[in-house]
Amino acid sequence: MKILVIEDNESVSTMIEMFFSKEGIEGEFAKDGLEGYKRASEGTWDCLIIDWMLPGMDGISICRKLRKENYAGPIIMLTAKDSESDQVLGLEMGADDYVTKPFSPLALMARIKAVTRRYGSLKEQPTEEGIIETNHFKINQNTREVLLNGKPVLNLTPKEFDLLSHFVQHPKQVFSREQLLDNVWGYDFYGDDRTVDVHIKRLRTKIATDKQPFFHTVWGVGYRFDETTGDEL
Repeated sequence: MKILVIEDNESVSTMIEMFFSKEGIEGEFAKDGLEGYKRASEGTWDCLIIDWMLPGMDGISICRKLRKENYAGPIIMLTAKDSESDQVLGLEMGADDYVTKPFSPLALMARIKAVTRRYGSLKEQPTEEGIIETNHFKINQNTREVLLNGKPVLNLTPKEFDLLSHFVQHPKQVFSREQLLDNVWGYDFYGDDRTVDVHIKRLRTKIATDKQPFFHTVWGVGYRFDETTGDEL
């Protein structure tokens, strides 16, 4: 496993580096946001670990810029900010998970294993199957491409793709947040159900139209996916 850590705190970097060496992980480190962004975008990594507060370019900006450039790997944010709004912001910018400082190396390792396991399982799709077609969508699970009314949907993060694929395969079925965490994120997800709300919100902005909201909120329960027109429930 090859991981890039963008962290300007030397003691934190040293702790992570020592733990990585025990786990047999190849860790590379950048102390500056601009340097970290350059190395992240130019290299091949199994996971990125990005601190929120960095000189040169902050972690949120790095995450947002990488996702806009279709970076498709897992990203974990390190943050001393523990407010709900800060955590949601990190998820909205494309992070898959976050770890609040101070943290133990074991807790960080659990998050790394969880996100890389989920991403790794995406590569195990059959080569000839995996095409999902509906009235409006064509989803290729092998190439992870989405067409909406014949036009490509760009800038979907891997988890947004997974969530959309799940809903498209279960039209009009209502899922609670807990069910979505189990079915899409997996039983070992370490975040909370706000993650689902953030990803649904991002998907709505990327695929919804005035006539087709697609995602409907079922108040007090969760969400359903419906390709017919109509207002949210």
